[in-house]
Amino acid sequence: MLIIFESVFFASLFIIFWAMIGYPFSLKILNRVFKPKNPPKNYTYYPTVTLMIVAHNEEKVIFDKLKNIVTLNYPKDKIKYLVASDNSTDRTNEIVKSFIKNHPSEPIELFEVKERKGKTNAQNEAQKTIHTEFIVMTDANSILDSESVRELMASFTSEDISYVTGKLEIVNSKSNEVSKSENTYWEKDLEIREIESAFQTITAGNGALYACRNKDYVDFDPIKSHDSSMPIHYALLGKRAIANHDAIAYEKAGEVIEDEFNRKVRMNRVLLDHILPSLKILNPIKYRWFSYFYFGHRTCRYLLWIAHLGVYISNALLINESLIYSLLFISQNTFYVLALVKLAFNIDNKLITLIYYYCATLLAQWMGISNVISGKSKPFWEKAESTR
Repeated sequence: MLIIFESVFFASLFIIFWAMIGYPFSLKILNRVFKPKNPPKNYTYYPTVTLMIVAHNEEKVIFDKLKNIVTLNYPKDKIKYLVASDNSTDRTNEIVKSFIKNHPSEPIELFEVKERKGKTNAQNEAQKTIHTEFIVMTDANSILDSESVRELMASFTSEDISYVTGKLEIVNSKSNEVSKSENTYWEKDLEIREIESAFQTITAGNGALYACRNKDYVDFDPIKSHDSSMPIHYALLGKRAIANHDAIAYEKAGEVIEDEFNRKVRMNRVLLDHILPSLKILNPIKYRWFSYFYFGHRTCRYLLWIAHLGVYISNALLINESLIYSLLFISQNTFYVLALVKLAFNIDNKLITLIYYYCATLLAQWMGISNVISGKSKPFWEKAESTR
């Protein structure tokens, strides 16, 4: 039995280490050795574009969003705007219709989804009405930089590039501990995506701002999201999904832990499927760097929930085998106790806050798994009010 306990312990410990430290560090080394670069941009390329906003009960932000998009720096005869309202029951549709009436020169359309089935379903339905060469997707609460669409289109320099994601900048990154923690995590993830993109392809996108070729669009299962599904889909077809971090969207992070926690639970609604969505990913001969990227950036991260349980239980069973196992078990308990102390007493300490935030992320994974197993996962969700 000892060899089984030790195998579980070291396998679980490796997953945690590789996801959080080993993989990001390995990318930095690879980046220094190979010095890859993203394809050069073509700022003379102005294909036809439809900018789509999916909205459900976004009366607080939809007017500002519409004002924002009509000021984007892109040829007016090349761009259209489409609001896909996912069965909104507040004043969202009324505000959009009023904006259209008061701005007759702007090519804005409202597509009303009759039954609420979530963002991805609304995108699937609305896409059927689009005839432009490209689609740019953006969230209702994201404010776009004036050059964002021009930047995205400039990145489509070859037919094998099917998807380009922009950069989300968190505007309230210093507001409180929750938004600071989210921003710390996000900035590290952006560094990883930048390197993955330069080598070959990213493993996940960003729902605030991204673009794809209309001809390459496929109807995804409504329970899935484009953020996680599109890059995988295109990579397995031998195409590229890249990042252009000069295309910028600005958005608020949740300022209360409940909002960020619920968002992460929602993100994990298909976690089991995405641990390894296809065995083909493990073929580095065919998929090259993507196999390495996906295992490190996605598979290991999506296994953190079970890896932490595995390392804790196996460590408890090995505690009498050596002083090292005893010290590691004490360290684990201290780690979780610090998170509980933060929860109970709201201590203002950066390290303790990051530990607390990390543990909340682990718990969100467990909640996501629980929802999958119990059949409670759903393709739609209630927005986080602190992000509006």
